[in-house]
Amino acid sequence: MRHKLLTTLALAAGLLTASEESFAQQSQVFTVKANEIQAEVAPTMWGVFFEDINLGADGGIYAELVKNRSFEFKTPMMGWKEEKRGGAEGTLLVHNRGAAQLGNPRFLRVAVKSDQGEYGLSNEGFRGMGVKKGDKYNFYVLARQLSDAKIGLVVELVDQKGERIGTATVTPEGKDWKEYKATITATATDPKAQLLVLAKGRGEVDLDMISLFPEKTWKNRPKGMRPDMVQLLADMKPGFFRFPGGCIVEGRTLDERFQWKKTIGPIETRELTVNRWNTEFGHRLTPDYFQSFGLGFFEYFQLAEDMGAEPLPILNCGMACQFNTAEVVPMAQLDTYIQDALDLIEFANGSVETPWGKKRAEMGHPEPFNMKYIGVGNEQWGEQYVERYKAFAKVLTEKHPEIQLITTTGPFPDGKEFDYLNTTLRSMKDARVDIIDEHYYRAPEWFRENATRYDSYDRNGPKIFAGEYASQTVAIASPDNKNNWNGAMSEAAFMTGLERNAGVVVMASYAPLFAHIEGWQWTPDMIWVDNLRSFGTPNYQVQKLFSTNSGTHVVPVLRNNKPVTGQDGTYASATIDKATNELILKIVNTSDRPQQGEFVVDGVKKLQQKGTVTVLQSDNLNQENTFENPDAISPKQQQIQVKDKKIKLPMKPYSVNVVRVKMS
Repeated sequence: MRHKLLTTLALAAGLLTASEESFAQQSQVFTVKANEIQAEVAPTMWGVFFEDINLGADGGIYAELVKNRSFEFKTPMMGWKEEKRGGAEGTLLVHNRGAAQLGNPRFLRVAVKSDQGEYGLSNEGFRGMGVKKGDKYNFYVLARQLSDAKIGLVVELVDQKGERIGTATVTPEGKDWKEYKATITATATDPKAQLLVLAKGRGEVDLDMISLFPEKTWKNRPKGMRPDMVQLLADMKPGFFRFPGGCIVEGRTLDERFQWKKTIGPIETRELTVNRWNTEFGHRLTPDYFQSFGLGFFEYFQLAEDMGAEPLPILNCGMACQFNTAEVVPMAQLDTYIQDALDLIEFANGSVETPWGKKRAEMGHPEPFNMKYIGVGNEQWGEQYVERYKAFAKVLTEKHPEIQLITTTGPFPDGKEFDYLNTTLRSMKDARVDIIDEHYYRAPEWFRENATRYDSYDRNGPKIFAGEYASQTVAIASPDNKNNWNGAMSEAAFMTGLERNAGVVVMASYAPLFAHIEGWQWTPDMIWVDNLRSFGTPNYQVQKLFSTNSGTHVVPVLRNNKPVTGQDGTYASATIDKATNELILKIVNTSDRPQQGEFVVDGVKKLQQKGTVTVLQSDNLNQENTFENPDAISPKQQQIQVKDKKIKLPMKPYSVNVVRVKMS
């Protein structure tokens, strides 16, 4: 009897499984109303957020290979080491000019005390220097002789074994500072090379701004940026480029805040400061993390222009990071901060006849950058922020009503800080609020559950900037977070909700952007790099897929007359692109079962019989991309058939699908 009962239960379970499988294979019918435009999709909808975290700038996108090139770190010789060859003797002495040259007070005096051999120093770079066989590297140095004896400089690249893989010579002349340049051709590839600068001949020579750049940079600009890293961004076709952060805008203290005026002009006069991520996390202390500002506000604007993206600078509002010191500048002294905003508008947009427009022109860009947005503060909260924002808004509205003002609801998507600011900013009568910046660092489940977050937002209120978001696969700020498919797919589900609500949401960007595999502080991150390579994570692939398939107008995609917001694990949004006359569908299947979608398109005379579907998919929710397998999760495109204004789409488990079909 017991055996018979077990058999019956087993059969029933089998029938249930078969029934579930049959149900999964049945077509799920969706209706697309292609002629019912709900909202325009802002050209800025999908963009890029940059912050100098995880060696994102120095040691990252800024292609300088020498660490502490002007001896301005708190430990002046950090990154450098004394070198002797052939019995040479000498001394290395750092001189500090102090206020006489505030932007770059220190230089190094090399005294050679022997006639034989070579004496000098080596630089370890940022976790080594990545060099490639056959590539050229430009060495620069500011130097002056201190005696009639001419000391020559031998410049070498050496590999991890200390063997020479490239060399050049420089002979400084005269007692005045002058920049010298030499070109080294690498004879081998090494991700951990070092630079040697060795003096030959008895006497003294002063050195400053010792620098090494690959000749191959983005757009071949001297002393420019890593082309592979910028290319990954350009490939996204971002609508905006937000810079320079992020918490780095705030600083741990106000003295350490980001001050844009110190980041422009000749690079040897840009005043270095500590990076606020230097000591932020005890588990990832980075004592050699500083900001040289070789990548400064001019370069940020230039990069935005290169990518066809709207520049979006964020400025300090008179408040340091509230997670650190929470320092504030007194309201009576806030005018300096507001003036920085006014001067930035002039620097970006002013004519060459204005003081700050002239500075832009002197840097090689007489045409304005046509900046349209400014963010006031980063992740501030509380009454002290509201008070300072109002002061900014009053002046900026009076003098530059054409500039859109972006404000913040703090670091969290909910809670008392969020609720206070969200209510206060929306009810303001005495200050303009154009766009509110919301941030979400939450678990993958949160992103799937919040695809409807903006369905009920006021269409007539301030617009939304989803300024920072990333799925935290373990916990917020955990070093164990991964850029896995579960997180990326969940973000895609959430992003369909952003796109459906394009009448409210006008900007969105993943954060953080870059991370060096040996120098990171925060995970997860969109793009990972080492000294020679870079790759986009599954999260990058999702962001790129949405950004390059944006469309111009949102139209409804419905299932049972309701938006597709998680029914059977499915999420969807639809746009049309009036420029190409295409229908674009984005469908995310977060379930572990394949699903058959049938999309019935109303409101068009005809669809072309062939379209394309681009798919991101993995059966393994823990799948990541790696240096060894950078394309583990990458887009696969194929043609699909269209018949009688119906699109049949088989959706694999755990997949993100983007369909494009021409309309007529």
